[in-house]
Amino acid sequence: MPVMHFRIQWPDGDEANCYSPSLVISDFFTPGEAYPLDDFVARSQQALGIASERVREKYGFACSAALDQLAQIERDAARFRDRPDATVKVIAFS
Repeated sequence: MPVMHFRIQWPDGDEANCYSPSLVISDFFTPGEAYPLDDFVARSQQALGIASERVREKYGFACSAALDQLAQIERDAARFRDRPDATVKVIAFS
């Protein structure tokens, strides 16, 4: 399965490298675009859920790395919940 990494920038300027076991991320995000925090989290939940299910279909088990990445995104996003204008920028895919 092709792996994809995507680099993001949180509202405070911190950057993070994220992992997906599938190219499905490119169906949900566009490099250079900023997404409202809640939208970014929702898209991440959808995309990484699909990616994990693709692994399940191929190998018979969910992708724990995709689920771990989603949990990390959700934890990091929680820091900015009190900022109604918070956005997350998708910097690049690799």
